[in-house]
Amino acid sequence: MPLLARSVQTPLHIDVRRGAVADLGRILADGRISAGGDVAVVVGPGQGERIAEMIRPSLGSADVYTTTGGTLDAALELAAKLRSRSYDAVVGIGGGKTVDAAKYAANRWGMPMVSVATSLANDGIASPVASLINDGVKGSYGVHIPYAVIVDLDFVENGPERVNRAGIGDVISNISALADWDLGREIRGEPVDGLAASLSRVGAEAILNMPGDMQDDAFVTILAEALISSGLAMAVCGSSRPCSGGCHEIIHATDTLFPGTASHGELAGLGALFCTFLRGDERRFAQMSDCLVRHSLPRTASDVGLTREQLVEVVEFAPRTRPDRYTILEHLAMSTDEIRRKLAEYDDAVAGL
Repeated sequence: MPLLARSVQTPLHIDVRRGAVADLGRILADGRISAGGDVAVVVGPGQGERIAEMIRPSLGSADVYTTTGGTLDAALELAAKLRSRSYDAVVGIGGGKTVDAAKYAANRWGMPMVSVATSLANDGIASPVASLINDGVKGSYGVHIPYAVIVDLDFVENGPERVNRAGIGDVISNISALADWDLGREIRGEPVDGLAASLSRVGAEAILNMPGDMQDDAFVTILAEALISSGLAMAVCGSSRPCSGGCHEIIHATDTLFPGTASHGELAGLGALFCTFLRGDERRFAQMSDCLVRHSLPRTASDVGLTREQLVEVVEFAPRTRPDRYTILEHLAMSTDEIRRKLAEYDDAVAGL
């Protein structure tokens, strides 16, 4: 019998607007996630106290937990605390580290998880993945996709602009990741999920060409929706493939060899631009470069505080971070000297734009 349909896990509720944190109780009730507000709220150390005070009027029976560090140990410690009661849901409010710790802890006990993003640094706000540091190395852990994804534009627009701009780099890197997926299909016969690819592409294309910046409500809303769409793309195909290619191998290699260099999204944009250069796609290269410049995002090694030789090491090491994934880096299989030459050509191409 032919397959006529498939089931896809998606959030029950998505809300991008101002005042979402203060109105959280009503949002959870309207979304049929928690009628009485019997939830565990997880916050980070930065704005945790302020957030806790804001939610008290609408979530008086909630328990508030603070998590720090974005490590696997912190997520496990949080998970142990969550066993104290039977909650309707776990609500992670904050940036990527806080939300990922909450996702992992909730997943450990099969609890529904609600992601409330106060920054737009990367696509983790809606993805079925928790990025946590274990023994000094950042790893990706599969989790259930959030039951609801809420973005509070008040917090986003009042947060550090550099943090939020990084999400732009993560979104447009989808274009490079999809090109790598197509390459895998062409060379290895790897199946490509058309729905996942479409979800990944549409947000990236919107951000790539959209005017505006992080002070523009319309732009910030589209960025938030693009990051959410990326998370849905990963949920649809059951892997990070639609949003992660050679660009993300470069991120993982940088985090391993030179930790603390730059944020995930900043490295994603740089890695995507370099991989696009390697493919010889001049139109895309110019488009992506213009977008990165427009939003003051890095394009070269020196922009993130690395020397060219350090970036040579990164590119050489990158394929080892995801040996199961076929990207332009695996396809070209460049020697150290070839990488060095390509990076010199890349720097010249960037300078010429």
